[in-house]
Amino acid sequence: MSISFSYVRSEMIDTKVYSLLKVNECGSFAAAAKQLSITQPAVSQHIKALEEELGVRIFERSSGKLVLTKQGGEVVKYALKMVGLYNSLRQSLSDGKSLTTHLTVGVTHTAESNPIAESLAKYCSQNDRVNIKMITDTISNLYAMLKTYDIDIAIVEGRINDPGIKYLLMDTDYLILAVSPDHPFAKKSMVTLSELKKERMILRLPNSGTRNLFVAHLESNNLSISDFNVILEVDNIATIKDLIRRDFGVSILARSVCLDELRKGKITVLPVENLSMMREINLAYYGDFNQFDVLHGIMKIYNEMIRIYN
Repeated sequence: MSISFSYVRSEMIDTKVYSLLKVNECGSFAAAAKQLSITQPAVSQHIKALEEELGVRIFERSSGKLVLTKQGGEVVKYALKMVGLYNSLRQSLSDGKSLTTHLTVGVTHTAESNPIAESLAKYCSQNDRVNIKMITDTISNLYAMLKTYDIDIAIVEGRINDPGIKYLLMDTDYLILAVSPDHPFAKKSMVTLSELKKERMILRLPNSGTRNLFVAHLESNNLSISDFNVILEVDNIATIKDLIRRDFGVSILARSVCLDELRKGKITVLPVENLSMMREINLAYYGDFNQFDVLHGIMKIYNEMIRIYN
């Protein structure tokens, strides 16, 4: 997998490292050379020199394409970390001069749709010396960016087993069945799996955290997603909620993404019998992160927002 990167060229980092990352990103020596404004032979020489220095083969050709070897993947992982650390150093020094803290916060699509974005905005409005850039991506990409210092904090559902990553528990969320207020289920306190099988379902894409948790609980009940009438798979949560409001189908969503609609009576939520789909919402950060006053400030405002919605 290639990850695009941004950087300020530095004499601190060997030019070979930039060539390596561009070749991995572009998939060819020629394209990398064009973007780096150097010759293709120069890029080829950089890669060859790295391979000789490290004693490993970084790239190999497969069906005419450049692909990373297993060892090459390790080299790229650490090269990304080197560039990320340098960018963090520049930002830290710049922040020290301006007395402003700049943070990049990565959030999942689910986190983006609950009061977290609103909490980040409110925190910045109350702390004019803090500037936050929020980006949205899949949970696996957020962890990759956290490890390469492309983001400072990730707001994610659940945890992974990585000793380098630390967590602060932000909230506990759970999945529910979301339906239109006009749907017959809106008058019920709970639905059974047998009843749910008869419904048109609109779900998140496969491998999303929400979808994976739902599937795992179905499997614990000896069921699979193929037992249900899934008519549409959508990546955008706002689109799913709009379709639910208009009664095109029902969906399994995190309750936290439906708080505004619940308050306005636009969506009704209820549990599914035998499915207790709970999970943590965590602030994840790498071990050397030290802006804990910001973390606790964000958490305080988030908890205030949740009390308002609930």
